[in-house]
Amino acid sequence: MSILDVGKVCTFSAVSGVITKDGQPVRNARIVRVVDFQSKSQDETTTDEHGRFSMPALFERSITKLLPQEFVVGQSLLIEDGGDLQEFHMGVKRQSEENVESKGVPLDVICELSDENSAFYIDGNAFVTKCKWDAEHDVIDTGF
Repeated sequence: MSILDVGKVCTFSAVSGVITKDGQPVRNARIVRVVDFQSKSQDETTTDEHGRFSMPALFERSITKLLPQEFVVGQSLLIEDGGDLQEFHMGVKRQSEENVESKGVPLDVICELSDENSAFYIDGNAFVTKCKWDAEHDVIDTGF
């Protein structure tokens, strides 16, 4: 780690994938990524003719990495559909390292907008999403 990396945390790992609706690619759609960490910020991209999109990892500097306090980042992906923004992926990132949302590998998602949301955890990070990716979900012991 170089001196330039001191206090640097990953607030949203790189994400790429395909977005479909009723099995058909969602073409040329605006994708908005929202991060709520020290303040809310957002960036955006557009899907291509095959419904693919890609966004780089986001990093911020924070003293939370240096202090004994909880790391919590709200994450959202929204798509513009008929002029309205629809949220299709929500997460709570609880670890500052890159790619913890997908157990250490790049986050490559398949999102079907006509699906119901599913809720699950991956390495303690909570998600409510219409997306699927190749990472085993945590087994939650309810005690029943």
